[in-house]
Amino acid sequence: MAINHLIIAVDGPAGSGKSTLARKIADILGMEYIDTGAMYRALTLKVIEEGIDPTDEDDVLGLLEETTITYENNYIYLDGLEVDKKIRENIINKHVSDIAKIEGVRIKMVELQRELARSDNVIMDGRDIGTVVLPDANFKFFIVASVEERARRRYRELVDRGEPDITYQGILQGIKDRDRLDSTRQVAPLYKSPDAYEIDTTSKTVDESVTEILNIIRGGK
Repeated sequence: MAINHLIIAVDGPAGSGKSTLARKIADILGMEYIDTGAMYRALTLKVIEEGIDPTDEDDVLGLLEETTITYENNYIYLDGLEVDKKIRENIINKHVSDIAKIEGVRIKMVELQRELARSDNVIMDGRDIGTVVLPDANFKFFIVASVEERARRRYRELVDRGEPDITYQGILQGIKDRDRLDSTRQVAPLYKSPDAYEIDTTSKTVDESVTEILNIIRGGK
C-alpha cells in the first residue's frame, strides 16, 4: 500500500523515550519531526519568566494570546528565540502539566499542531496525538516503560545537564505525579488509542526500539 502523505503519531508518558524514537525515525525516513510537548513547555517557560501562576487559567490564556511558538529546522522558537535547552530544565518539568491541562491552551495548540501536519510527511509525538490531534494518522505508536526506568532516564538527563539539587527519588515521585495528572485530566487525557502499536522500551536499546517501529511502518506501506 503506497502512502503519499505519511502521518505518524507517537504517544506515551514522560520518560518513555517517545521523543528520542520519533526524532530518529524522522531522520531515517526524511520526515518532519514535531515535538508537541515542547510547545507546552515553551508556553510554560514564558509563564514562569513572566511570574504568572501556572494554575491561573485566565492569566495563562491571556499570555498565550500574545505568544508565538514556531518550529524551524526541528528547533522550537518562543517569540522568535530558540529555546530547546531552556524548556528542558527541571522547573519546567514541575509545572508543564498545570499548563497542559488548561482546555483553552490545548485547543490552541491542537489547531497549530494540525496545521503543521497538513503539508508535509510528519511524525508527531505527545500525549494525545493518536487520540485527539491526528486520529487519522497512518500509524500510531504508544511508547511505554516502567516508571522506575523512566525516572532513571530523566535523572541521568538532568544530572548530565548540571541541574542542581536533583535526586532520583524526587524525579520518581515527580513522574508518578505527572502520570496521574496526565491520565486523569478532563481534557485530552493520556491513554492508548485502540489502533496503536504498543512499544515497551524498558529493556530495549534505542536502536532496537527504532527497528521494531520501522519494521511495522515498512510492513504497512
